[in-house]
Amino acid sequence: MPILIHDNMSRGRTRTGWLDAFHSFSFGGFRDPARMGFGRLRVVNEDRIVPGAGFPPHDHADIDILTLVLSGRVRHADSLGNSFEIGPGELQLMRAGRGVTHSESNPSPDDPVHLLQIWLIPDRTGGTPSYRRIALPAAGTEPVLLAAGRDGGAPLELGSDSRVLYARPTAGTGTQIAVEPGRKVFVQLVEGLAAIDGERLVAGDGLQLEDTPPPLTWRTDGALLIFDMAP
Repeated sequence: MPILIHDNMSRGRTRTGWLDAFHSFSFGGFRDPARMGFGRLRVVNEDRIVPGAGFPPHDHADIDILTLVLSGRVRHADSLGNSFEIGPGELQLMRAGRGVTHSESNPSPDDPVHLLQIWLIPDRTGGTPSYRRIALPAAGTEPVLLAAGRDGGAPLELGSDSRVLYARPTAGTGTQIAVEPGRKVFVQLVEGLAAIDGERLVAGDGLQLEDTPPPLTWRTDGALLIFDMAP
């Protein structure tokens, strides 16, 4: 299977008075039958929220939600009693389980917040909701494991046979992404300019992989997320 590039300019978009969001997969008013998710990955949204605004309390069930703050701060509150602010370099995981109510907002009166919101489908429905947050570990050219299924040895435990890795490669280096037989891999460029197999990649682009591709070569410093998933 050739490399399938999800071009950042072809993403869906939601714009309101307080939110500017790009959707790598179908979400909200954006519907594309060819983009209903990939493997366990259902949502990759890049959100920008104006000061003092946010998502009011709403319900989720049977989904694992990761939030990575790129700039600014996010205030999280949920029906489990958690109330935290997270900033750049922090990652939170809310496992909705049988059901949880939560809100996400920008507490700053002056600064916007820029974040990635990621949904992964768990192997089983139901279960006890949970919340955890971590500071990103020091990341270099080699990917660092952030989240994985049970016994995966990651700081955050997912409800599926999936692995989420993060790297911050430097200009002139390469990133080799191995795809094991029967697995699916999605790569989200977070920062920087790179190339793969002669194709130019920029922040917001995604790579959908079912076979091991040539290495990514970095023309600038960058950052990327790697989702390695069972089908």
